[in-house]
Amino acid sequence: MGMWASLDAMWEMSAEKRIFGAVLLFSWTVYLWETFLARRQRRIYKTTTHVPLELGQIMDSETFEKSRLYQLDKSTFSFWSGLYSEIEGTLILLFGGIPYLWRLSGRFCDYAGFGPEYEITQSLVFLLLATLFSALTGLPWSLYNTFVIEEKHGFNQQTLGFFMKDAIKKFIVTQCILLPVSSLLLYIIKIGGDYFFIYAWLFTLVVSLVLVTIYADYIAPLFDKFTPLPEGKLKQEIEVMAKSIDFPLTKVYVVQGSKRSSHSNAYFYGFFKNKRIVLFDTLLEEYSVLNKDIQEESGMEPCNDGEGDSEEIKAKVKNKKQGCKNEEVLAVLGHELGHWKLGHTVKNIIISQMNSFLCFFLFAVLIGRKELFVAFGFYDSQPTLIGLLIIFQFIFSLYNEVLSFCLTVLSRRFEFQADAFAKKLGKAKDLYSALIKLNKDNLGFPVSDWLFSMWHYSHPPLLERLQALKNSKQD
Repeated sequence: MGMWASLDAMWEMSAEKRIFGAVLLFSWTVYLWETFLARRQRRIYKTTTHVPLELGQIMDSETFEKSRLYQLDKSTFSFWSGLYSEIEGTLILLFGGIPYLWRLSGRFCDYAGFGPEYEITQSLVFLLLATLFSALTGLPWSLYNTFVIEEKHGFNQQTLGFFMKDAIKKFIVTQCILLPVSSLLLYIIKIGGDYFFIYAWLFTLVVSLVLVTIYADYIAPLFDKFTPLPEGKLKQEIEVMAKSIDFPLTKVYVVQGSKRSSHSNAYFYGFFKNKRIVLFDTLLEEYSVLNKDIQEESGMEPCNDGEGDSEEIKAKVKNKKQGCKNEEVLAVLGHELGHWKLGHTVKNIIISQMNSFLCFFLFAVLIGRKELFVAFGFYDSQPTLIGLLIIFQFIFSLYNEVLSFCLTVLSRRFEFQADAFAKKLGKAKDLYSALIKLNKDNLGFPVSDWLFSMWHYSHPPLLERLQALKNSKQD
């Protein structure tokens, strides 16, 4: 009876209060669900203290313990940062932080001589203040994550000065993109008439394609150094493999990711006949600067007289090396090119744009509902930017959660298919060893709670991928 009475009481509230209450209720429900999942996975980190039997051949006890402690620290950090974020968001809603910031933006515009009729100008000031607030409140968490957790586990390569310079640069670049794009989008919505959602969707489609095209050439180099992969056997083999599957490769770059972190990665980008491949230097055993000083950092100097334990020392140094051999790098690229050959990239773009169109259509249906604005403290005005914020972030929150889960399931399917493609290229054995090395280099923990994995992992767990490769590896 108590539960039904509460539901009846909620239904008797005004539409505005019901909307506001539903938003808060769902937000905390999602948070509690995520906390429940994280607690299940954290229990795995705490209780799985020895290498499971099935992992004995692919992971030593030292690496297993390092990865366990790393993931445990990350889990703890995620809990506290998530709790802070949820409390902060709730307080902002309860105490009218959004309408307050909008009024503050209006006052700044008044000082500059722009009245209420300059809604787009006020919207840009609002965005600037909101992103500045977000950057400042998130800075302590980012500092702790980088200089405590990542530093403790040997991943951070940044100095404090580099970090702060990087953060300022990211903020400026973000504003240079966000503000002009937002102003044009708001203008299109304002003048678009009854079918503005079509024009808004087409505009965001063009912007996303342009950003994907120019990102690696003009934006990413502002933060990291990109150099062409030197001529040699690796480059030749990459070009041969690309040609064998008709991948229109034009350039291969190495990005100096090691100045920021020792985590490794690889990706390709570009449209039509202009594809480029980017390899992190930390992925390449023979190029990673982190391998150059291994002997000095470990205090191990191999003997040159052929006596003593020089062979044992050399073996230990080799075992500490980061990155993959050329054959393993080719296997990783075979997997990545599989995404292209199998149409995963195009499929993801189509899904993203279908979702974008649907959201803009629903936005057009809902934007005229005054109760949505009243629910969030806007009694006398209905700014378009605020409507976008309310509808896309809050009203669509349940839909976004469901969509995110479905995309995670689809992503895992794509990953298995890309692995299978690499197998067809004859890379099963090398991909098998590369996955083990990458897991070790990034301190990935290979044991997962099934529910946590199902909800969060866009890539299949290591053991599942290795098992799929195992038969071909043995052939």
